[in-house]
Amino acid sequence: MNKINFAIRVAFVFFVAMGSLSAQQKRSLNHLDYDGWETVSSEKISKDGSWAGFEINPQEGDGRLEIVSHQNESQKIIIPRANRLYFSNNSEFAIGKIVPEYDSVRFLKLKKTKADNMPKDSLFILNLKNQEIEKHARIKSFSLPEKEGNWIAIHFEKELQKKEDKSVNADTTGVNNLPKERPRKSDGTKLLVMNLEGPTKFEYHRVKNYGFSENGEFLYYIKAQEDTLKNTGIFLLNLKTGVSKIIDVKKPDYFNPVFSSGNKFLSYLTTEDSLKSKKPYYDLFLYDIQNETNQKVAAKDFAGIEGRVSKEGRLFFSDDESRLYFGTASDYVSFSYVEDTTILDDERVSLDIWGWQENEIQPMQLKNRERDENKTFLTMYNLKTKKIHPIADETVSQINTDAKAKSRYAIGLDDSPYRRNYSWNIQIGRDLYLVDLETGGKSLIQKDVPGYPQLSPNFKYIFWYDNRDSSWVSYDILDKNLINLTKALDISFYNEQHDSPSLPSSYGAAGWLKGDVGFLVYDKYDVWKIDPSGKSQPVNLTQGEGRKSKISFRRIKLDQDEEGIDPAKPFILSAFHETNKKNGYFKGDVLGNKVPEEILFTDHRYFGLTKAENEDRFLVRRSTFKEYADVYATDINMASLRKLSSANPQQENVKWGSVELVDFLANDGTPLQGLLFKPEDFDPNKKYPMISYFYERNSDGLHNYRPPAPSASTINITYFVSNGYLVFVPDIKYDLGLPGPSAYNSIIPGVQSIVAKGYVDVENMAIQGQSWGGYQVAHLITRTNMFKAAGAGAPVVNMTSAYGGIRWGTGMSRMFQYEQAQSRIGGTLWEKPLYFLENSPLFFMDRVTTPVLIMHNDDDGSVPWYQGIEMFMALKRLNKPAWLLQYNDEDHNLKLRKNRKDLSIRLSQFFDHYLKGAPAPLWMTEGIPAVEKGKTLKYELTEENK
Repeated sequence: MNKINFAIRVAFVFFVAMGSLSAQQKRSLNHLDYDGWETVSSEKISKDGSWAGFEINPQEGDGRLEIVSHQNESQKIIIPRANRLYFSNNSEFAIGKIVPEYDSVRFLKLKKTKADNMPKDSLFILNLKNQEIEKHARIKSFSLPEKEGNWIAIHFEKELQKKEDKSVNADTTGVNNLPKERPRKSDGTKLLVMNLEGPTKFEYHRVKNYGFSENGEFLYYIKAQEDTLKNTGIFLLNLKTGVSKIIDVKKPDYFNPVFSSGNKFLSYLTTEDSLKSKKPYYDLFLYDIQNETNQKVAAKDFAGIEGRVSKEGRLFFSDDESRLYFGTASDYVSFSYVEDTTILDDERVSLDIWGWQENEIQPMQLKNRERDENKTFLTMYNLKTKKIHPIADETVSQINTDAKAKSRYAIGLDDSPYRRNYSWNIQIGRDLYLVDLETGGKSLIQKDVPGYPQLSPNFKYIFWYDNRDSSWVSYDILDKNLINLTKALDISFYNEQHDSPSLPSSYGAAGWLKGDVGFLVYDKYDVWKIDPSGKSQPVNLTQGEGRKSKISFRRIKLDQDEEGIDPAKPFILSAFHETNKKNGYFKGDVLGNKVPEEILFTDHRYFGLTKAENEDRFLVRRSTFKEYADVYATDINMASLRKLSSANPQQENVKWGSVELVDFLANDGTPLQGLLFKPEDFDPNKKYPMISYFYERNSDGLHNYRPPAPSASTINITYFVSNGYLVFVPDIKYDLGLPGPSAYNSIIPGVQSIVAKGYVDVENMAIQGQSWGGYQVAHLITRTNMFKAAGAGAPVVNMTSAYGGIRWGTGMSRMFQYEQAQSRIGGTLWEKPLYFLENSPLFFMDRVTTPVLIMHNDDDGSVPWYQGIEMFMALKRLNKPAWLLQYNDEDHNLKLRKNRKDLSIRLSQFFDHYLKGAPAPLWMTEGIPAVEKGKTLKYELTEENK
């Protein structure tokens, strides 16, 4: 048992001893509850809609997979420790992995067991008709055809002993078949290919890679070498005939095999160079499946190849199988300094040079070094003309084809003329090109285009949202005509709540109608049909009902493979009420002839609506603060929801609490909302300690379920409410240039509105926030002493020093944060020095009287770690009570669960001490000296405090 878990168990051992408690009496949450709290995820529905499946996993420990009849929730199969569920294409089988027991793996790790000797995953195949289950041990991976065919390929881990299986067909591929014994010097292992509907099986050895064609007609597999290159190869299994044929042999390796859509061809890369070569050259091969011919179609020095064929590029066919796309890269460059073998390693200079003229600063270059070293340029081999055409080049390196590569045209983008400004302008434009994929020719459409241009499904138009003009724009490819589609409308398609110095974004698009006759976009509330030619006026498909009722309508995409919205199919809209937070679904009219009709609209949160591919059967998730977001079965009318999952039954024995929506006015009179969480046994005649947490706007999350979980940075609301706290979460409205005062003008009147209700213990209130919320905590405690304690995670306290810092997670300069983004100053340090100073809490730390718990971690990739140090040192210098938690090698928010558990304990101990009068733990009274680091956690209370 690790130290943290042991300390938690000691701290709460009295719960075990309290035998006098009745089974009906509820208790408060404690830190031991986190591990067992469950999450439902990865829900799926079979193609015929008969079966649903989902994972239910505790936060720590063994989970389970549940497979349930869509029509009869009592018909349920539970498979312990299973995950990665797939339904077969005929909906008759369920397949997934079974992972080793959590406790067994943990025990073996404690014993320093070698990786090869650790337990491995297993595979299950469940027959849904008779519920018989078949298992295979020690598997690496498995795969099924994506669209058709009921085959499965199972790739196994290495086995010490292989026994002959006479029930399967022998490996007759003709290249040094593996003997039935332990492999030697090979990273390949057994592959078993099975027909789920019958007895047919194929077994191959020394396999290192494999894959099905989409329709399950073919499977390729690649054999690894065993002592010699003579037995490597790539092979093709015809699953209809059972015949396996050689495609290529005796190469060091084979990479990135891909089938064409109609299974006419298989393409792959290989090399003649050693796998140890630092500068390998790759060849592109095209195998004609029908004619059984193989041809090298691209390599270095081939006509049309500029540089070399790259293994890092994406390999894919056009949908009509006439073009094969691959990646090329610049040829290798030799540097004499690197290759000079007369220089010792300790004599080599190591430095970074920052040049003012470079497009990207050094930290960004270093962060993106691997990406840039592996940069490729899209190139095309024409199967009809047998010619190679470069598509991308150094000028236009970003080429966006349509998803299935059906179109002759693609979009080309070049941001290099504007890239130098990216450190302070995150909304740079890019030059937009129309690219002819047949020839590689490019024609400039427009320079410095804002937004993200895309192709329409029928490739007649390119469209995007122009945030500089707050308009939707289209480009007619045939007529070469650029059209502003919405500028003349007296409707805002930009985010009306946008309150930062950047240009506001749109509310998004809902997709295109079939035939490119129109595309759908959103305003704040309604759905609009736009004629991309600009000839017809836009049509409000929801007839203004959204804006009239303050309901935001958004289309639900039920067919993920659709290539256009079919007016004959149901047009389902999600609906969210801006004020009361009701949520649900409406039936819309894609022709715009009817107002949306309510299907389901209640005081819940709904999400994850999923339709079976071949039937009108659905899954949906539903939650409230009290009700976990379980999986429900329904039909298109949603008249009834049948609950399929039942996570966290233990919640019935826990004090949970409630949440209510609160309306209040900011200091400038702006109406705002917030969430007030109350303990389960709330009594309005009592006084409760209250913690206020804040980050931008959160009131739309009224019906979110908030599971007990160890904290990555912020208070776990459910934990504190269960333990007798009120928690208030106010929305914040910002004025540009005044982020600190804006927070004060929203949060303080919100808190006062709760205090006015009479049940807040005004002598015991606190605030807590992380990152931007941490900044606001730091600002507030320099402006008021109404809070008895404060928690600030990763707070920026000195905007002048943070402005010149680096976001080490991306390598970007932090300038954009203040000029355009969340920090909302709206100018440079030299343009608005007073704004930076007046909004920086550091310069007012002498006003602070509130004890503060700071967390700032030394590998923070977002906010410079020294910001937390500046805050702590100012408070220490001023002799103010402050603690800084610095988790080693941790990011902006904690990633490691052990550290999250630790933070959760310290947060609760800190606030319990100040707001409830609980004894202070040793880490607060004594600290943990460096000589005791790693030896003690000091959660214990001092004897005199007990």
